[in-house]
Amino acid sequence: MDHLILRLLLLLVISKGVSGATFTFVNSCDYTVWPGILERPDSPRLNSTGFELPRQTSRTFQAPTRWSGRFWGRTGCNFNASGSWSCQTGDCGSGTVECNGTGPPATLAEFTLGGVGGQDFYDVSLVDGFNLPVIVEGTGGSGQCPWTGCSTDLNLQCPAELQSGNGSACNTACQVFRSADYCCFAPYGSPSTCRQSVYSEIFKAACPKSYSYAYDDFKDTLQCTNGADYTVTFCPSSR
Repeated sequence: MDHLILRLLLLLVISKGVSGATFTFVNSCDYTVWPGILERPDSPRLNSTGFELPRQTSRTFQAPTRWSGRFWGRTGCNFNASGSWSCQTGDCGSGTVECNGTGPPATLAEFTLGGVGGQDFYDVSLVDGFNLPVIVEGTGGSGQCPWTGCSTDLNLQCPAELQSGNGSACNTACQVFRSADYCCFAPYGSPSTCRQSVYSEIFKAACPKSYSYAYDDFKDTLQCTNGADYTVTFCPSSR
């Protein structure tokens, strides 16, 4: 009987890992957000790449195992007089509600599910700028599965030279100045030569659980194992 129970438990763990993860998107903002989705080229697909999420609502997706990609929130979206779709921040340039790319500046929640040893890797990145506070929380997996992200409105601290959209988003120094040291281009294309700048330090100080420049992710990429589910919250309460 003990062996039978053990086998059943093992099957439950395996089936959970094979099914991937459930992503729940929560909009705690006082306005509508349109989440965008961009998958890696070799990733299996979700059934949407962009959708409307009204204020104080949520929506859930089932992601297959080995799914890998990023989520972000778009704001101020509508159809213009010619019928083309555009957003004030996070616009992906597709001209429709569905996305085919990421429109910086935008706060990114990045995931790779079911990696080596069944591990999920996740982080919240400000490397492409900031437009919304976003946090990620994992539940049901092995290990600590800690929350990560940025619950601070970085737009309120954004230097004037980095502001975008009349203060509705914050560019990175790389996006504005395009210099090799800010962008981690050669000869600054390694962890030993590309370091924190005065601008990325502002991002890091405001959002210490996000990564702020290209070689910051080794400290802030988190992992969870054995079938965790994830909640992505826009405009969360302060953490």
